[in-house]
Amino acid sequence: MANAFVAAFEILSFGAIIVLIVLGLGIIASMMGIFNFAQGEFVLLGAYITYLAYAKGLPIWAGMVAAPFLVGALGFVLEALIIRRFYAAPIVAMLGTYALGLIIRESVRGLIGGFYLTVPEPIGGSIDIGTMHISAWRFTIIVITLLVMVGCYLLLSRTSFGLRMRATLENPSLARASGISTPLMYGATFAFGSALAGLAGALIVPVFSLYADLGIRFLIQGFVAVMVGGVGSFIGPVAGAGVIGTLSAALPWIMAPVVADVLVFVLAIAFIKFRPQGLIAGKGV
Repeated sequence: MANAFVAAFEILSFGAIIVLIVLGLGIIASMMGIFNFAQGEFVLLGAYITYLAYAKGLPIWAGMVAAPFLVGALGFVLEALIIRRFYAAPIVAMLGTYALGLIIRESVRGLIGGFYLTVPEPIGGSIDIGTMHISAWRFTIIVITLLVMVGCYLLLSRTSFGLRMRATLENPSLARASGISTPLMYGATFAFGSALAGLAGALIVPVFSLYADLGIRFLIQGFVAVMVGGVGSFIGPVAGAGVIGTLSAALPWIMAPVVADVLVFVLAIAFIKFRPQGLIAGKGV
């Protein structure tokens, strides 16, 4: 029973990590119509900023708080200078984000080399439940993920900012006629998705360490999760993240990790083949 509980907790915590990463990717894909292939590198940047704060002697929490703001600001600038020019050609826009991701990844590689750099958990130790011990930091990640999910949903569905964002991305011409600054809303949406990736990187770096290819693994899983969940809504990518995160964490308990990774992608491809619209299709939050 104790082993089953610990396994369930590990699956839940890994699922929470995938959800964190997919939130930003899903918002950009669902509301802007493009896949941001630099999202994994924004996760990497969030992790690097957290490590840099720790290496400079600052509190780890300072880096974790700064990461989403700095990564979001970078996303806003990149959207305005580069990505905005290619919205008429989504494929070109996606290739542009891939190129940006490659530049960011190799820049970080040049700064840290091929090393794996560690960052201590801000909340160390474990939570004891009878004879069972669970990581206090992984539990914190789960709690933060839930709070971020609720916050994002409320922001997009219950605020004037969310209304303007959805109006801009669903009907730009009508939004402009209503006095909404559409370039600003596009930039804000991309920055918001980028900031969520930066937050994800800041939270997971104590778990996975910092290395140059950190974002690649999570980008692939995030992309698959968005496709499984369905593009066009906030809930769809989150549902897909729950499925992919659960499978990715659960299957290695019963088979070799490499086989488990392959099986996850095979199952995802088969599902998308028979239900290309994903688990939850349609527009809206």
